[in-house]
Amino acid sequence: MPTPVATILPAPAQLALKHLGQRLRAHRVQQAWTLADMAERLMCSPTTLRALEAGKPGTRVGLLMHALWLLGETDSLAAVAPAPAALAANKRVRRPAGRAAPGVILESERDF
Repeated sequence: MPTPVATILPAPAQLALKHLGQRLRAHRVQQAWTLADMAERLMCSPTTLRALEAGKPGTRVGLLMHALWLLGETDSLAAVAPAPAALAANKRVRRPAGRAAPGVILESERDF
């Protein structure tokens, strides 16, 4: 059985998700949309939208992006993880020789 995301997500990340959900809810309320209105626009259930607004870590990132798009806030994601200077200058970013690509587990790391 897979480990629930909430149990492995660090506390600061959980808090950041909660705050993001609160901001999404504030934008929805500012638009004068009910939970049911926005859920219909997102093509999800009100329960799923409640989970997104509550900052539940298991909510799909695609749904978050769709919500930001509906609220006209997709540009706000540029501040989340700004591009490294090398990428912004259109330089090719290379990893040092001998290092694996991000997310790749080396055989030497498989010691369990």
